Amino acid sequence: MINIKAARAEPELFRAALDRRGAAQDFDALLEADVQWRKLTEVVQQLRAEQKKRSKGRPSPEDVAELQRIKAELQSAETSLGQAEQERDRLLISLPNLPAASAPDGGEEDSVVLREWGTIPEFDFTPRDHMEIRSPRGWIDTRRGARVAGSRFAYRFGDIALTEMALYRYVMDQVVRRGFMPVLPPVLVNENALFGTGYLPTEESNLYKLERDNLYLSGTSEVTLAGIHADERLDEAELPAFYTAFSTNFRREAGAAGRDTRGMLRQHQFDKVEMFAFCLPEQSEEIHERLLSYEEEFVQALGLPYRVLNIAIGDLGNPAAKKYDIEAWFPTQGKYREITSCSNTTDYQARRLNIRYQRGDERDFVHTVNGTGATARALLAILENFQDADGAVTVPEVLHAYGAPEYIGRQD
Repeated sequence: MINIKAARAEPELFRAALDRRGAAQDFDALLEADVQWRKLTEVVQQLRAEQKKRSKGRPSPEDVAELQRIKAELQSAETSLGQAEQERDRLLISLPNLPAASAPDGGEEDSVVLREWGTIPEFDFTPRDHMEIRSPRGWIDTRRGARVAGSRFAYRFGDIALTEMALYRYVMDQVVRRGFMPVLPPVLVNENALFGTGYLPTEESNLYKLERDNLYLSGTSEVTLAGIHADERLDEAELPAFYTAFSTNFRREAGAAGRDTRGMLRQHQFDKVEMFAFCLPEQSEEIHERLLSYEEEFVQALGLPYRVLNIAIGDLGNPAAKKYDIEAWFPTQGKYREITSCSNTTDYQARRLNIRYQRGDERDFVHTVNGTGATARALLAILENFQDADGAVTVPEVLHAYGAPEYIGRQD
């Protein structure tokens, strides 16, 4: 959430920033609710002080009558204060993060291409999409996935399964070599973890909930990695702290009806390697760029043609101040599609999770940064970009040492 104390001190700065996200009116409402909450807080404190003063010793009949009046007035003021606090908190938790000055204005179509890498393949045949690349030694099966779990679930068999597992193991290995602590986190999380990372209440429609246990299936290990240090105070010497996780994730994809219904581009269940950093405020911008550079190194090692986008403010989730996407080329669609993202959430999540740092006498909230190491979308890009006329796929060499075959679908 935003820093309400700083917002009181510099309301015009906050309002201008939030106006870029279409939230200026909500910010104005928050300030009004905050003024009302502070007024009522003062009234309640004064009444409690007066009540305490008149209760000392043996009260006179006049004091008794006055105490009864104060009690009734205090009860009414406390009720009003509770209502004002609820409204203030509702507005506060609903506001998005302040956008970075370098994040472009506008919606999805206004995201800025920063650079492109690699050569888009040219085929002298009609390329097959990832669902058409199959052999007795490896294939993707959404028909059987739907039979078992419903639409947007998939089996991966044989060499394709081995290649996907090799992808995750390769990226995890590279991230750990760069100083990240590897983690196998829970995939069930509570409301506090989701609220703390900003996925509740705004993303509730995309979450699977186990009503009996009041737990949710996590949509990303960003949630569980951020929760590692919830309600903790980190010493300056511990920062930055880097973690990487492999996890299975679940999303309803609400609002995506009719989009990418074929194949594995948009699944309800998917695996991911995630990178996450806790850092000092002055470190987060540099670490954001660093995580992006790692993502580019991994995609370049796979040989995939891609581009990097600076995502426009209108396409940011509430927690992000700035986000980069890497989009790989998909030949059968004739366009780039997202395969990784990387977000600087500044102190937005840390405030909700109560994660602070201490530097001498200074205590404040840490910053958090997250980035995708790999998902199956990179596998799909491999299948489409590196195929031949016979439908065989040459697997990137960097994956061979992690159990992937040299080829998928090549007949012996």
